[in-house]
Amino acid sequence: MTPAPPFERRNLALLALSQVMLQTNAVVMVTIAGLIGLALAPRPSLATLPVALTMVATAATMIPASLLMQRRGRRAGFLVGTGIGVLAGALATAAVTTHHFALFCAATMLIGVYQAFGNYYRFAAAEAVAEARRSRAISWVISAGVAAAIAGPVLVRETQDLATQTYAATLLVTAVLALAAMALVANLRLAPPSAAVLAGPARPLWQIVVQPVFLTALACSSAGYAVMVLVMTATPLAMLACGFPVSSSATVIQWHVLGMFVPAFFTGSLIDRVGVLPVIVAGLALLTAEIAVAVAGVSFAHFITSLVLLGVGWNFLFIGGTTLLTRAYRPAERAKTQAAHDFVNFGAMSVASLSAGGALSVWGWEAVNKAAAPLLAVALLAVGVYAFGRMRTARQPAPR
Repeated sequence: MTPAPPFERRNLALLALSQVMLQTNAVVMVTIAGLIGLALAPRPSLATLPVALTMVATAATMIPASLLMQRRGRRAGFLVGTGIGVLAGALATAAVTTHHFALFCAATMLIGVYQAFGNYYRFAAAEAVAEARRSRAISWVISAGVAAAIAGPVLVRETQDLATQTYAATLLVTAVLALAAMALVANLRLAPPSAAVLAGPARPLWQIVVQPVFLTALACSSAGYAVMVLVMTATPLAMLACGFPVSSSATVIQWHVLGMFVPAFFTGSLIDRVGVLPVIVAGLALLTAEIAVAVAGVSFAHFITSLVLLGVGWNFLFIGGTTLLTRAYRPAERAKTQAAHDFVNFGAMSVASLSAGGALSVWGWEAVNKAAAPLLAVALLAVGVYAFGRMRTARQPAPR
């Protein structure tokens, strides 16, 4: 494969570093938002409202963010997103300092908006390189999560007590991270959307989403996200119920996050070598193995092994699904197609997150894992139908 030219490598480096800032911000908020909510909320039942509002705001912003970038370009959209991230960090700091729950909720909604814009870094990476390097570009940007998985907990630990109010300094640092991301995206040199692209041939959205390639990409990435979030959210509660200390569940989650992002250093190359469908099938196999390990026992070894399998399986499905999605649309269709795909993805993740606690308390850990099997079966069926369709097309004689 021809080496990437310098300007491609520069753009990918800037996008990867921006992803580090974004995901470190997200890891910090996942770690402390519930605790802050518990301290500020008028009653304990509202403690998780800020986290829920983050998810709602992200889902609600995905479509307008994509449409904005279609008209004004990725760089302009990322500048808007990072600017909102700076404001979010400042408002969250003020909310903790003044003990204002409603202000903190508003800040977490703005964090959700920032995350929605940042969710398109991987697509910008795919568009910034030649088609032959798309899977590697997506993989490279997603691999930035490794740094965030390490930096986020360290940042919380080192800054939580630096100010008079606990976590005030931590939240201020999230604003600084967003400001650093703004400086990075300001230096992107991405081709703006041309008038030819904007005015090019574009099908109605329904014609795009009924394509086998789109449905396969959506089924795989949504199944990966839903299964990952369902099991990951339930894991700390299940381990607590089994008598493990919080430190043990923290170790398991940390290894899970590393499993999510470390493979991204080679997933793109693997897709180039063996193809996207075999990598997706391998991801489905890993998630099936996760279920088998999880239901086999509740020792520490069972938990950590199943969660690592969960992370790697998600990685293969997410990067594979994203790569497949880039084949589903024309240039003039990319904004609405990407937005529709990610909206459903985030919806699946939100439903899984909200369902995990209740499912665990009612049916137990084993049932939570078994509930993931139908989702994997649907994704595998979609892959099979798509692969069969491609084989039939390849066998058809060329028109004379």
